[in-house]
Amino acid sequence: MSTQQVKGFCIWFTGLSGAGKSTLSRALSEILRGRGRNVEILDGDEVRENLSKGLAFSREDRDTNIRRIGYVCHLLSRNGVVSISAAISPYRSIRDENRKRIGNFIEVFVKCPLDVLIERDVKGLYKKALAGEIKNFTGVSDPYEDPLHPEIVVETDKEDVEESVRKIIGYLEDQKRL
Repeated sequence: MSTQQVKGFCIWFTGLSGAGKSTLSRALSEILRGRGRNVEILDGDEVRENLSKGLAFSREDRDTNIRRIGYVCHLLSRNGVVSISAAISPYRSIRDENRKRIGNFIEVFVKCPLDVLIERDVKGLYKKALAGEIKNFTGVSDPYEDPLHPEIVVETDKEDVEESVRKIIGYLEDQKRL
């Protein structure tokens, strides 16, 4: 690489639990690494375990968790890393706040209908939430605010992983980020 600083950016996956955010972020990161980019994934479950342990699922705690992810993405991105956030991030206002902080921000809405997610339900979370065993569950008993103007929308009930990742790579190439 030249002495010119490589520009980092943030890819922010948002969508309901089970929509495919983590799967897509892992597949995308492999391609980006293959193209010589430094990539870090901030997966929602891993961040909760390691950076936000002790936070509950109140609106305030969710906002704190997403702000923390945004802060780390900001630090990584400004240092030439492609940061990938794969967290539900249910509230539009905090996603928008992170967009302003990070600057070089690409929002990817991982869209999947609730009935398909309930059918997939690999973790059994929707079943428990629908039975009232999990309180404040996003998409069931707590709101999820769809992005109004995401840069990219992938529909994981209609697209396979490769197709969704191709859509994201195509956007990055069109925007001269790769």
